[in-house]
Amino acid sequence: MNNDLTIARAAHLKPIADIAHEMGIGPDLLETYGNSVAKIKLEAIHALSDRPKAKYVVVSAITPTPLGEGKTTTTVGLGQAMHQVGKRATIAIRQPSMGPTFGIKGGAAGGGYSQVVPMESLNLHLTGDMHAVTSAHNLLSAMLDNHLFRGNELNIDTHSITWRRVLDVDDRALRNIVVGLGARNDGIPRQTGFDITAASEIMGVLALSTSLQDLRTRLGNIVVGYTNNNEPVTAEQLRAAGAMTVMMRDAIKPNLLQTLENTPVLVHAGPFGNIAHGNSSIVADLIGIHTGDYLITEAGFGADMGAERFFNIKCRTSGLVPDAAVVVATVRALKVHSGAHRVVAGKPLPSAILQENPDEVYAGGANLRKQIENIKLHGVSPVVAINSFPGDFASEHDVIREIAESMGARVAICTNFSNGGKGAIELAEMVAEAANEPNDFHLLYPDNASLREKIETIAVKVYGAEGVDYLPAANRQIEVYEQNGFGSLPVIIAKTHLSISSDPSLKGAPTGWRMPVREARASVGAGFVYLICGDISTMPGLSTHPAAESIDIDESGEIVGLS
Repeated sequence: MNNDLTIARAAHLKPIADIAHEMGIGPDLLETYGNSVAKIKLEAIHALSDRPKAKYVVVSAITPTPLGEGKTTTTVGLGQAMHQVGKRATIAIRQPSMGPTFGIKGGAAGGGYSQVVPMESLNLHLTGDMHAVTSAHNLLSAMLDNHLFRGNELNIDTHSITWRRVLDVDDRALRNIVVGLGARNDGIPRQTGFDITAASEIMGVLALSTSLQDLRTRLGNIVVGYTNNNEPVTAEQLRAAGAMTVMMRDAIKPNLLQTLENTPVLVHAGPFGNIAHGNSSIVADLIGIHTGDYLITEAGFGADMGAERFFNIKCRTSGLVPDAAVVVATVRALKVHSGAHRVVAGKPLPSAILQENPDEVYAGGANLRKQIENIKLHGVSPVVAINSFPGDFASEHDVIREIAESMGARVAICTNFSNGGKGAIELAEMVAEAANEPNDFHLLYPDNASLREKIETIAVKVYGAEGVDYLPAANRQIEVYEQNGFGSLPVIIAKTHLSISSDPSLKGAPTGWRMPVREARASVGAGFVYLICGDISTMPGLSTHPAAESIDIDESGEIVGLS
């Protein structure tokens, strides 16, 4: 089988205006970037509002291995399969970060015959949204340091500053830096650092804004630090929010692409899956929900993370109600969750994991059971998608089917990596059935619950913890946040994505553990409080042999080595 880039270049793409027309979006609502990419104006939200709502489907997964389990590929395959069975679907996904694209992960456009195209555009710059987030973020950083240099009228405690700088490159050397060194006019020396652009709060703001004015308000609400009296200092007080909004004016418009089989794809925003909600934008969904029979979106990492935040943060903000949820599972990941194998990103799979062993799949199936339970906790019908690999055995698929059906979930085997939409027809049929069932969607906690009540609800009900232990610093920060009126915000648990627990070494569905909360941080502009419950790096580093080593330009000017 050809590699992804070769497959993508062989695709027959429709003019992007034709894709938009099939969605009911006219040329007056498009801003085209060549023949294959466009931005959709926000006026489309109102223009399409009288049209029927599509069924709303979120694609999540079991707890992934470091190699990922093909969630984006399954999302794309499902969208293509809906067209195979005579339904109109729109897909909504996050925009890939170039840091991982040039690092160890590679691109994030799906794979095989279930890809979003043009692949190169999607993975490299697209329409510049990432750069807009980077520039707006760093403008606020510059204005903050300028305020300190000009006399610090707001009486900011420099030790309380939480606002760093961002860059869309994996560069571990920038994690911790000192700024302001040099001559007197070079600024006030202080320690700070860089995060990757996807971890910027502005990315979270972009993903959760519902309009341009809402974006403006949220940017103004960003808290950069605190005064010596523990009062929050905002971007509005630094008089930066207006200029930041101007820089983000085009970035808030969703991007329109297509799949290999010409299914429309909305690509917009890419918030970090650890410290943010890991979902694509609300404005993309507000448009896509009126453009067909199904809107299929994807949530980052496993159902304990991306899907939980999709339900309790994204849906809480948008008001949209999901009709079904897909849980992607693979044989190899369930074998890892048996505890019998160790998978390391960038290294070959252990040979033993490729041997037929349904007992290992069954042992690791505890993870699948818990992730199905996490979907059902929110009153949504789950469908298990078995992402099938050529080396899988029928006996292993049978175990996954048995586990899923015992939990009351539908199940389908998918071969869409190799066969495109035709390889996910069974999944499309199962999703259609689930989406037509009566819906009992509900949030896990009310807005007026305390921050600790919200944290403990997620830890116990979603992660299976016995309880939560707060370090003194976290207790103080939570108290300050509630005193400053941030207690009504939803919460995100910043933990490892490699375990349902906060300990990456615990596989399956661990019990009998307690979740430690080391630190609390408030993303007031985005609209959530996140709790640090492990070693979370917001600036990745490059591997021994990053993908950048293989990426180049050939004699004809074509990109090679992009995966």
